[in-house]
Amino acid sequence: MSTKTLFPVASSPAAAPGLLSQVGMAGGAAVITVSFIHPIDVVKTRIQISSDYGKLGMGGTVTKITGEEGVLALWKGVNAAWLREASYTSLRLGLYEPVKVLFGANGTDAPFYKKFAAGSAAGALGSLAGNPFDVLKTRLMASSGREVPSLLSTAKDLLAKQGVGGFYRGIDSNIARAMVLNGTKMACYDQAKGFVVDTTGWSRQSPQTTFFSAVAAGFFMTCTVSPFDMVRTRLMNQPSDAKIYNNAVDCMIKIAKNEGPLTFWLENIDGNEIAVSKSALHYPLMSGDP
Repeated sequence: MSTKTLFPVASSPAAAPGLLSQVGMAGGAAVITVSFIHPIDVVKTRIQISSDYGKLGMGGTVTKITGEEGVLALWKGVNAAWLREASYTSLRLGLYEPVKVLFGANGTDAPFYKKFAAGSAAGALGSLAGNPFDVLKTRLMASSGREVPSLLSTAKDLLAKQGVGGFYRGIDSNIARAMVLNGTKMACYDQAKGFVVDTTGWSRQSPQTTFFSAVAAGFFMTCTVSPFDMVRTRLMNQPSDAKIYNNAVDCMIKIAKNEGPLTFWLENIDGNEIAVSKSALHYPLMSGDP
């Protein structure tokens, strides 16, 4: 039986959703997705900021957190994560299609580099909006103890000790990460969709096309973004009274020198696997996805 019989090809393409619809669907899908995968983000963050957790691995870290802090500790910072997704992710995904038009990358035969540039630009804009919530989320996830700190108290403490600038700590590495992540993810997603459609005959809007394209995009994205992800996390969690890294470049050099270059990928390997799963879950939730 052919794939066309199993998955009928749409007779005509659906109308593209408007800008507000794209941003809204992207943000809504992101908030739903992060509610399920947030515990993995907590584990990944602990591993990135502490070699002790890194030695335990993902399973050992989960056991340590739940044993010492309780199961709910795996959802520390989920409220900040919701705000981050509603700002950062809604913009980096929702603005991709309009930015593609501006960059002349909206045609089916548009070159990969134009799609990458459009994704990077949308990612940078989203990162500027979401950085304050990213900082708060990182701090909440990294906090130890059974008591779960509130989002408001964490924000007040950060403002009192570091001022407004504290909310934009690590902004350089975060923008770089967002540009690499979104550029790779969206461009590869577009390319993968074209490949899947040409190979199978499925429509671009079909769930199976979206799923396989999202898995491919998630895989390539994790390969490129891991170093930036670790640097961003280290900078955002750096204590104000004990400066360890001067900037993103200094942080990257010190990690490579003191812990080895492979640290950027090996200590994040579990998180990378989840990122692929997150991508596969996120895109199908975005109905109207181009």
